[in-house]
Amino acid sequence: MSNLPESKRLSGCLFCSDMRQKMPIPLSLISPRNYSPFGPQLAAAGLFLTLLSGCQSAKPVAVTPPAPVVPAPKPVVLTLGQNRTITSDEFFDSFTKNQLSSDTTQRTDMRGYLELYTNLKLKVLAAEQAGRDTTEAFREEMATYRKQLAQPYLTDKGLVEQLANEAYQRMQQEVNASHILIALAEEALPADTLKAYGQAIELRNRLLKGEAFNTLADQFSADPTARQNGGTLGWFTAFQMVYPVETAAYTTPVGTISMPIRSKFGYHVLRVNDRRPSRGKVQVAHILVRVSPSATPNAPIEAKTKIDEAYAKLQAGEPFEAVCRAYSDDVQSKNAGGKLPPFATGQVVPALEAAAFALPTPGSISPPVQTNYGWHILKLIERKPMESFAELAPALRQKVVTDTRAEVLRQATLTRLSREYPITEYASVKQSVLATADSSLLQGKWKPAITDASGQPLLTIDGKTVPISAFLAYARQKQTPRRDGAPAVAPAAVLEKLYTRFVGDQLLATEEANLERKYPDFRNLLAEVRDGVLLSQVMEEQVWERSMADSVGQKAYYEAHRANYNYPERVAATIAVAQDKALIDQLQSRLSGPAPYALRRSAPELRYERNQTMLTSAARDQLFDVLVAMVKNPAYVLEVTGSHEVTEADSASASRIRNVVKYLTTNGITLSRITEKDLRAFRPALTGANATQSARRVTFTYASTDKLDVARVISGTATDALVLTEGLFAKGQNPYVDAVAWQVGTQTKTVNNRVAQVQITRIEPARPKTFAEARGAVINEYQAQLEKQFLATLREKYPVQVNENELKRLVK
Repeated sequence: MSNLPESKRLSGCLFCSDMRQKMPIPLSLISPRNYSPFGPQLAAAGLFLTLLSGCQSAKPVAVTPPAPVVPAPKPVVLTLGQNRTITSDEFFDSFTKNQLSSDTTQRTDMRGYLELYTNLKLKVLAAEQAGRDTTEAFREEMATYRKQLAQPYLTDKGLVEQLANEAYQRMQQEVNASHILIALAEEALPADTLKAYGQAIELRNRLLKGEAFNTLADQFSADPTARQNGGTLGWFTAFQMVYPVETAAYTTPVGTISMPIRSKFGYHVLRVNDRRPSRGKVQVAHILVRVSPSATPNAPIEAKTKIDEAYAKLQAGEPFEAVCRAYSDDVQSKNAGGKLPPFATGQVVPALEAAAFALPTPGSISPPVQTNYGWHILKLIERKPMESFAELAPALRQKVVTDTRAEVLRQATLTRLSREYPITEYASVKQSVLATADSSLLQGKWKPAITDASGQPLLTIDGKTVPISAFLAYARQKQTPRRDGAPAVAPAAVLEKLYTRFVGDQLLATEEANLERKYPDFRNLLAEVRDGVLLSQVMEEQVWERSMADSVGQKAYYEAHRANYNYPERVAATIAVAQDKALIDQLQSRLSGPAPYALRRSAPELRYERNQTMLTSAARDQLFDVLVAMVKNPAYVLEVTGSHEVTEADSASASRIRNVVKYLTTNGITLSRITEKDLRAFRPALTGANATQSARRVTFTYASTDKLDVARVISGTATDALVLTEGLFAKGQNPYVDAVAWQVGTQTKTVNNRVAQVQITRIEPARPKTFAEARGAVINEYQAQLEKQFLATLREKYPVQVNENELKRLVK
């Protein structure tokens, strides 16, 4: 087929819906191993065209070819220098595209745009004349951009839309199903495939005769969770199972058993237990008392006691946010009132999901719920119905091209391309290459020998020869070790799968190489990117880098325009704005002493067994939350307080503190941010039966050198409850500063139903800016001057000629 004339080759269009084919049933399950990976259509078409091309019994008659038609020259609107011309079509396309994509308030008329367009093209011309488009760095950058821009053209957009719509329709329902998995490698031989299929059919028949699903799942399923759950998959919706299993779940009637379903894991026998309408999403806040899997024997008891104590406080009417800050071990959410992101069915652990969706109304609080993370108390914030397709469409399209549906898209594209680009495989060469596979391929360590014979052709695509060496290099790069416990498979079968993938990648590469020829919009887009890269490079050299590095030029520009750089009268002020004055009074009380300021925020304490001083894995888990808080809040300082009971050595508490501090400093927290407090055998306010055990602990107290941290802690989850701002303010920059008299002291005003306390510490009169203060503005204006000078040089070097008649025609 590779020798067919171009006019007799099959062709197709990426965006033509009438050329799309439905995906065939995977032939690898039923066909011989040497069957074409692209289906019988290609072979049949090739035979037909070969016969057609050979059926010419009459002697060809010489015909004088007609004289070639010379297209009329396109009108030119702009000429740069001696030979760079811009056609009216090029300019008008650019003008139209930029007008449609820009803000209406920023649009310009055609003559104004011609000025901008001319300047851009002059800069690109300068970059070309300097040879910037021939450098290795430029070629590498353009190759990266081209790869990114090509991806949408290598995917069937219609099929993406179809799959996104299908997923959205499925998301309207949630499915509860169970399955039995017969494990089978993707590369399994036909005999092994048939055997696994037979096992699946046999199990299905036993289920149809009434045997218990969970019993058979426990005995035969390769899914390791089947021992505990009897094969149940729970409730799920679109994108939460591999695509073939999802499809079976949505197409099998409730209460029935599916035929065996092939996925990359093997064959599944599926029973659909139930369906229900989508419950949408739910958002909750939680209090978490963590229980580590490696915790001490007493830790689960202590955790249950702690969560019950928190629940009792909530039942007594204490605010959820306050109890959360005091009790929750979830450092990521506790200071936000425990708020979690919204979630839908199948996105969190089942116990948490069930408790969240069971809450009846916003504000409802659940009893303690146990999960593998520990104990939770949930508060319902809101329920959210499923968004419309228009809202979800971008995310759905992205999921479609990245989840297991991506293989459906790939195979659809390859089916089309295999009709468009003729493929010739050399069967004997292929078989000899596959025969070289050995057991090292299963370990990901195969090193195929590259010999003189490796240059021989393995196949041709669209007339281009692909040598054996190209595939061998591909296979060596793509090979991966098989995971422990994976189904057995022959090395040659693994190599054949790599070969099939290789042929597909070669087809995609052939299509990618032809994109400029096939799609004018891609060609134009790539040209715009090319101009953008060259423009950036020449501007970097001629303007941006010069303006930043030329301190002499900056200073000279500043001196010449000194009158333009002035500060108006300003005040140095601290502004506290709150919902009520009580919060402001609380803030002032906290800030009344010197820094660091107490935050009244603590972390869960570390408890120790008698004479234990080293950190356990459970303690490290708790201490990680402290580390995260210190890393995220660079102004925080930490007081680490340790103690021991009277029967322990005096050094016990010091050793506990030292090991904690060592963990923090090893992980990047500087010692200057940590203070140590050793109480030894003295721990105030410890009484009762637990006093002895409570003495064996290390506790943590946070403070901060930043006033803003104090305001944030007081504000809690309501981020706007208390807002603190500091700085220098001119008239018109802050409404609260504008509302008070400009005099040193503290004033309180109510503005827009918010209480504001403004403390002015000094008043700065209007004055000129120093060079250091004005430098940012100077650099920007100096850049504009350098660019103006650069363009003047270019216009002198490459005179600009505008075809006024053509421009007038375009304006009309």
